[in-house]
Amino acid sequence: METPDLPVEIIAYILSFLHIADRKEASLVSRSWYIASQDYQFQKGLTFKVPASSSSLDVIRRLGRRPRCGIVICHLDGSRVSREVLVEVGTCLGPRLESLSLPGSSVTESSLLGLLPHLTGLRRLDLRGLDSLFMSGTFLSREESRRQVRAALGQLEELDLSDLRYLSDLTFNRLTSCTPQLRRLSLAGCHIAFEFDPYRGRPSAPQSSALLSLRNLHSLLRDQVGTMQALDLSRTAITPESLRTLAQVQGLRLVELRLRGCKELTDRAVEALCKHQPELQTLDLSACTELTSRAVLALASGLQGLHHLYLSRVWRVTDGGLAELAGLRDLQTLDLSECLHISGAELVKGLSLPQSGARLVSLNFRNCTYIKDLTVFSLAQLLGSSLHVLDLTSCQYLTDLSVRSITSYLPGLVVLRLGRCKEITDWGMLGMVEPTKEFNPEKEMEDKGPSFTRTFGNMGFFQPPPMPFEEKPRLVTDEDLGTFRGQEGASLLALRGLQELDLSGCCKLTDSSITQVLRFPDLQKLSLSMLPEITDESLVAAAQHCYSLVSLSLSHCPRLSDQGVARAAPHLRRLQHLHMACCDRVSDRSLVVLAKNCRRLRSLDVSRCRDVTMAAVDLLQSQLPFLENVQCHFVRGADLTFPC
Repeated sequence: METPDLPVEIIAYILSFLHIADRKEASLVSRSWYIASQDYQFQKGLTFKVPASSSSLDVIRRLGRRPRCGIVICHLDGSRVSREVLVEVGTCLGPRLESLSLPGSSVTESSLLGLLPHLTGLRRLDLRGLDSLFMSGTFLSREESRRQVRAALGQLEELDLSDLRYLSDLTFNRLTSCTPQLRRLSLAGCHIAFEFDPYRGRPSAPQSSALLSLRNLHSLLRDQVGTMQALDLSRTAITPESLRTLAQVQGLRLVELRLRGCKELTDRAVEALCKHQPELQTLDLSACTELTSRAVLALASGLQGLHHLYLSRVWRVTDGGLAELAGLRDLQTLDLSECLHISGAELVKGLSLPQSGARLVSLNFRNCTYIKDLTVFSLAQLLGSSLHVLDLTSCQYLTDLSVRSITSYLPGLVVLRLGRCKEITDWGMLGMVEPTKEFNPEKEMEDKGPSFTRTFGNMGFFQPPPMPFEEKPRLVTDEDLGTFRGQEGASLLALRGLQELDLSGCCKLTDSSITQVLRFPDLQKLSLSMLPEITDESLVAAAQHCYSLVSLSLSHCPRLSDQGVARAAPHLRRLQHLHMACCDRVSDRSLVVLAKNCRRLRSLDVSRCRDVTMAAVDLLQSQLPFLENVQCHFVRGADLTFPC
């Protein structure tokens, strides 16, 4: 007697507990499981990426069976095939299409205007970098065209016009007059005249046909003040006075503002912004190099509802003001990467206060070289299970103490980046104390006496201090591994939910720890690049126990070989991105194995692999249907004139 099939509703409920990659695999079990995987709760917000080729026509027709979807079409041009693709999108998807993006394209005005009137359900339109559309200045110049587009885009909520060199007042007004319900607008990288017209040397005239002016942007915000919530002016020349003018628009209540790379902004401009836009929840001030800790204090006092704050590469910011940020109860994301004067001490002090309410979910200290073990130890204790993302890349003074602190107090981590933390060893990964060392973070605070440079020592008065690369940790023995397996210490295995792990450049790590701790069934992204001591055993262990891997980086690992790839590849069925540059023992045989086992591969880097040939690369590209990006610089037979 055959077992009856489960109802589709029950199968859909089971699938709701799976990650996307697992859900895709489960959908292949049977027709009923496939039907359950097409449930609206799993298809909501899906975006499909297709090239502008004849092979995409059938894909677009099949997408027409879905209730809603988004599409990204790459490399459109004025060819017949590109026109056919756009016609098919309008015919088959039409009102079902929620988002449209055309990156890297040079689409013609007639082709786009033939498509847009069909997209009556469009919510997001991405036209970034489409200079060909705006170069002539005639886009939407005909009233009939504007009427048709206005009827279709009346419900559009997001418009991305980033990196348009030829956007002017005239074309901007024509387009935005067709989108009266905008909630998000991006003008990142556009040439905007905030103070005066650089072509005429005087204040910009209204309705300019040559450039986009502050006056025009101000007018749009005033007209759509009831809906506008997010604005991106990153990489523009916005001045403090211009920012103040925009922030003071009557009735404007921004929730998100991105000003990344706006180098003219000052502390006073940020103070004015906080005063007039106190409801901001997301603020990106990365690479605004004129800002100081005074701006941080203004943010902490003026934006009480802030959720996400990005201060990457704001080099003049110091620890001052970080304690006050800890008092923001809703703060979830804090990015301080490449803030060279940050030590984290004040942030620890602020989080230690009874009135501190911040429960950070994401914390980024990338390239903050003053971060020490004591800071990480304290933050790990204070943040506990709330922290999901921690980036400590290139914090060069961190040691095994930091690793043990992380594994002991941060069990909820999903993303952990420790790249180029060169003092981390196998002992830290295993959660063990090296017999010659003692676990005591308070020792960092002790006065260790005067220290001298190696040059000073060469004068003959003192011995030069030991360099980090001269001190090698005691090797882990089989007896030590036996002790590890029998204990319940907090090794890296304690981070059961890891989905991304970066150990690249941690040059003291060996097979002893990698083979024991890489056992994360949900891990999707792993970087083991620049680990000179690991061998095929580490690669095989990672493949066997991290079977959900989508991205794997193994560049500059000289001891990896074809044998390791052959043993690992059968376990890497879901792999999409593989980086093996400068792996001298990898040859054409590895590419044959990848073609057989890793059918979903989309990008591959085998640059400077001296035993890989161009003939094998070409064969691999012909065998893998999804492979779209292959880096093969300086392989045998490569054309040294043009990059691959």
